[in-house]
Amino acid sequence: MRTRRMIILGVAAVCAVATTTYGLTPATAGATTAKPADAGSAVRVPAGRPAAKVAAAAPASVAYLRDRYGISATEAARRLALQELSTPLAATLANGLPGEYGGMWLDQAAGGLLTVAATRPESVRAAVAAVPDATHVRVVPVRHSLRQLTASATRIAKALGVAVGTDVVVDQTANEVVVLTGGEVAAGDRRLPVALRDAGVSARSRARVTRPSVPKACDPRSCVQAPMRGGIRLDIPRDDGTVGGCTTGFNVQDRYGVPYVLTAGHCVVGGRHTRIDDTWHQFLGPKIPVTVESGNAALAENAYPNDYAVMPYQVGALRQWGYPTTATTRPSLVNYWCVADNPRCTTGQDVAVTGYVPWSGIQTGWVVCATGSAYTPTAGETYVDSGAGAGYLPGTRCGQVTGKSAGGIDVRICARPGDSGGPLFTESDGKALGILSNGDPGQGPCTNPDEQNKYAPVSTILDRVNARANGRLGLRLALTGPVFGPIKR
Repeated sequence: MRTRRMIILGVAAVCAVATTTYGLTPATAGATTAKPADAGSAVRVPAGRPAAKVAAAAPASVAYLRDRYGISATEAARRLALQELSTPLAATLANGLPGEYGGMWLDQAAGGLLTVAATRPESVRAAVAAVPDATHVRVVPVRHSLRQLTASATRIAKALGVAVGTDVVVDQTANEVVVLTGGEVAAGDRRLPVALRDAGVSARSRARVTRPSVPKACDPRSCVQAPMRGGIRLDIPRDDGTVGGCTTGFNVQDRYGVPYVLTAGHCVVGGRHTRIDDTWHQFLGPKIPVTVESGNAALAENAYPNDYAVMPYQVGALRQWGYPTTATTRPSLVNYWCVADNPRCTTGQDVAVTGYVPWSGIQTGWVVCATGSAYTPTAGETYVDSGAGAGYLPGTRCGQVTGKSAGGIDVRICARPGDSGGPLFTESDGKALGILSNGDPGQGPCTNPDEQNKYAPVSTILDRVNARANGRLGLRLALTGPVFGPIKR
């Protein structure tokens, strides 16, 4: 077996605000100003980072675009820079032109165009004219603003007694509200026709996709050096004496700075996990303690997209997984391992987590990356078999967001049982997006380029946990890693 060495990238400083999402506002320094037609005030358009700098921070994303669309490295860099810019641009347009802005998405198949929907295209065209790479920004006319669609989705969800984002979603590409039937809303619900008729915007219902899928739960592989990071395997003993496992997602912490590990809820909540579960790294040896399931019911659920387990460390485990208090920098990291089916990736470097993008801000067409640690051992190896299938190797793979159905994130990235809970993130700027929940069946090597898998959004999880804990926990994404020893405040 070929050995792959992991290189840790030290980061000199990280953002101190745990829930940073955009980093740019309509008043951001370095932005350019455009005045929309007939607008009363100018809209400040963010400038973004140079394409070369974005590409240098995202080698696997560049490789994905080159391989998938047959484009040059320069063109891939341009597309990634435009993707990174799209998040603050969307926030700017939503704030500056709320009555005109209708949403946006990246169309990779059409040449990497950023498509912006607008009820008054002339206003939005004037606003985006100052965007770097404006020649690849396309403004299309639509009937409804994103503000109208969002407000309508909220009203429909209230009328039906269900949740926005899970049962009622906004489809920006179609400029409509969609009620998903087959879950909390029955297709024959007598309230549904009235709710759709009174929506005030284009609205329809459709059945949830029910194609066969498998949970991505079981065993990861080995990585024993501190700090704890996303992408580390967790072995979990079950009630029946067998051992399964998952993958760590992100570091999180409560209002007091107490560290936790985020992974998928179905790893520890279910028929085979009726006791308080603990997790280990390399259960078959050297059996390093990691986390333990909390007795707080708010910290674990198993109902997609609320598929999460927020797990405190076992007693003494931080000695293994925490930074020493003497460390000059303590970034929170995502494990980044090169794999054989991504031949353009030759050197792994961990990605520092800089914040998260809320589910509402994640766009179809984005290039994203995911790390998993599922594995099926070969003869003579002492690893718990995750059921990944012979020939599948753990590590980081990149792909594309294909949609946001049922309140989650749909991606075209290969994954196997044992990858559950693993992180989904943007490679260039270290934004957390979600953790793996389930997806298409698959065994062994990644041979299906269109394999789909589903991730539970980080923003949904944080909001859900804090709501269930009645605000007492103050759970947030950690931008610094856990520390071993007393923290000087």
